[in-house]
Amino acid sequence: MAAAAIDIVDARSHAAASSPIRDDILDGLARPAGSKVLPTMLLYDERGLRLYDRITTEAPEYYLFSAEEEILKTHADDIARYMHAANGGRAAVETVVELGAGALRKTSHILRAISHLVPEQMDRPPVTYYALDLEKRELERTLTELAHSDLGAELQGKVNTKGLCATYEDGLALIQSGGLQAQEAAPQIRDRYQLERINAPRDPSPGSSASEDTELTPPSTPGHEQAPFHMLFLGSSLGNFGRGGDAEFLRSLPLEPGSGNTILIGLDHCTDGEAIEVAYNDPKGLTKDFIMNGLRVAGRTLGDEHLFDESNWEYVGKYNEELQRHEAYYKSKSKQTVVDPTTGAEFTFQPDELVRVEVSHKYPEQEVYKLFSDANLRPVHRWTDSSSRYSLWLLERPQFMFPLLTPTTATSTPFGLPTVREWHDMWALWDFINRRMIPSSMLFQKPIDLRHICLFYQGHIPAFLDIHLSRLLQEPHTEPQNFKDIFERGIDPNVDDPTLCHPHSEVPQRPEDWPSQSSIFAFQSRVRTRVLKLYDNIVAGKVTLTRKVARVLFMTLEHEAFHAETLLYMLLQRAGTGTIPPTGFVPPAWDILAKTWDVAPQPTSPAVALGPETITLGHDDDEADDHLLYTPDHAFGWDNEHPRREVQVGQFKIEWRPVTNGEFLEFYNGAGKGKVQYPGSWVEVNGETQVRTMYGPVPMKIARNWPIVTSCDNLSAYAKVKGGRLPTEPELRLFYDKFNSGYEGGANVGFRNWHPVPATHGLDARGGRGHNGGVFEWTATVLEPHEGFVPSVLYPGYSTDFFDGHHQVVIGGSYATAPRLADRRTLRNYYQHNYPYAWVGGRVAYDV
Repeated sequence: MAAAAIDIVDARSHAAASSPIRDDILDGLARPAGSKVLPTMLLYDERGLRLYDRITTEAPEYYLFSAEEEILKTHADDIARYMHAANGGRAAVETVVELGAGALRKTSHILRAISHLVPEQMDRPPVTYYALDLEKRELERTLTELAHSDLGAELQGKVNTKGLCATYEDGLALIQSGGLQAQEAAPQIRDRYQLERINAPRDPSPGSSASEDTELTPPSTPGHEQAPFHMLFLGSSLGNFGRGGDAEFLRSLPLEPGSGNTILIGLDHCTDGEAIEVAYNDPKGLTKDFIMNGLRVAGRTLGDEHLFDESNWEYVGKYNEELQRHEAYYKSKSKQTVVDPTTGAEFTFQPDELVRVEVSHKYPEQEVYKLFSDANLRPVHRWTDSSSRYSLWLLERPQFMFPLLTPTTATSTPFGLPTVREWHDMWALWDFINRRMIPSSMLFQKPIDLRHICLFYQGHIPAFLDIHLSRLLQEPHTEPQNFKDIFERGIDPNVDDPTLCHPHSEVPQRPEDWPSQSSIFAFQSRVRTRVLKLYDNIVAGKVTLTRKVARVLFMTLEHEAFHAETLLYMLLQRAGTGTIPPTGFVPPAWDILAKTWDVAPQPTSPAVALGPETITLGHDDDEADDHLLYTPDHAFGWDNEHPRREVQVGQFKIEWRPVTNGEFLEFYNGAGKGKVQYPGSWVEVNGETQVRTMYGPVPMKIARNWPIVTSCDNLSAYAKVKGGRLPTEPELRLFYDKFNSGYEGGANVGFRNWHPVPATHGLDARGGRGHNGGVFEWTATVLEPHEGFVPSVLYPGYSTDFFDGHHQVVIGGSYATAPRLADRRTLRNYYQHNYPYAWVGGRVAYDV
């Protein structure tokens, strides 16, 4: 009776002529000897699922299950809260789907944790969980057992459990069509639990009307009308896909960008071949029985369960170190022929011939971020088992993200001509900041003295681009002269001595003298169209792609990236009081993050000794050669990056980590009292020092291990008291060359987070690669001409305007730096030594 009450949605396709799995079997067996395969799906019939369940309970060598279960037992409540962070940690009227649910033992921890987010039992549970699997009877069995368990009683009135009998493809197709999300819910429940999504308010700017341009109102958050949706993909099942196929599958998941939808994925990071082989070939032979059952299922699918005589086959499992995966095979014991009873097709197998049935890819640390980047997914948080061999990753599909900087060919560089994709990514970032984070009430405000009002930057970026396109193509400007005059202006800040600011003509002083925001956005759209038209003309051969053409596109793209970061650190000063937090990204759960940071390993020693050594700074990028045809192997840079030059670095020591907020606060209250300025990244809240974030201030206990963001003067004073100094540019570059992980290695740049995190350099005995937490770093090197320096022809004042003895070189990148900038080894940024607002920290170096 209980089984009949279980609701099972059957989403399997029913083809009239043949089934996809039958076709897959025949196609795989028809391949040449040595390359035959059988579909992995054969392993998971009703008997296979039960055999797999025995492996997880009776074979301790199979570490994947126990590792994942350990994580869930320890962290399920935090995982569930973070899944729902976009809704304030509260469950909504929502759908949760688990791909490949199995026996539900691990899932039970998540379901219980989700139920804790529903404050009381209701007549109609707000959360609906679907267990997706291939076998209907097995779904009925496991869901019935769950319903009759103590957990089933806890879930009543909070979480409704159902089955979804389907392959991945069929289940995802049903979800994509809205079939599951269309569940009925009582209006009062939906009103109470519906996920709130905040869009930035958009009022017309002075001098405009709401009807002038529909771009004034940002588009609705994708999925706004849909109920929240979460997915579970546990058991390292993603590893069963081929390399490339795993990312393709993740890209296909119906997770709406910026919706608060999440997926929880289990990944196996183990690369110990011996441990892996034992895990997949346990002494009890359970894995062997599980794999061999697949032959029976293959025969049954073709029409004869005994078609493959198991006495003629044996199981072979091995770890492929080169491909970093475990491989499961059937090995033919002798020459034999199998005949398809339906078609009469014959399949001959040679003695010892292997037929692959399963692969289980492992994901070393360096592979994970590439996988997620390729899948257009952003890691929100990660939980790891005690052995650090297995992780659960909470992911979202964000409003925008930057892919890894992978050369397209062996002779290409990611720092050459920007791709059209790079432009669209940059425009998505720029639009997100300007249309979602700046309320109309702030358009005519200066978040930082001696910087412009927010509206200026919205026009400056397209104006700068338009000016350079017009000069390049010898065409008229897109807009009248007044746009060019207003938005090409800029100013360099110095908060202590305004007389050192570099002069520019004045911008309008009254709001009514500025162009309307709608006209600026319309102008922006037309300039972007010019960019795309230029690319089309290059492809069509109407414009010859010289190095100069490519340089203009490189320069204007990176100019936009620099200004996006500038605008954001300005907006940080008003975060919590005006600036709108970055909606469309799962917000940080500070207490959960802090727990992870507090138990993170610490460096085994405070500093590392380096040098003497000869290093190379800069690269060759001479604008005098811009008449040449562009080739994909040419890397561009700003004028202060050219030319390539060798520098001698003496012996020195340098600390693994940048100075942290906690360390600087102790210094500020002690030895630095009255000697240093209050950092621009701090704010007093009810008499307590807190750290600014785009989500508003957070207590120092949350941010104490983040790198401090403050002026060069402050950090120089700190370093001097410690008996050290700031490193020179060559010294810091040498450190980065040896120990920095880069964007591909998980560094906190490119909006992986919207805030700093603790540094990870030097957290093992070998001084492994890591990152500095997501800030640029000050150096003791003053920005000045170096031998061979030539001012830019296209942008003459880029560096020369700042050779005044007051600007320090900074290198690296912040959490808001585009990867194209942060990962270019030769990039040199610079700020005035007393500037307190830019996202720049620093570490202490010592003479030896």
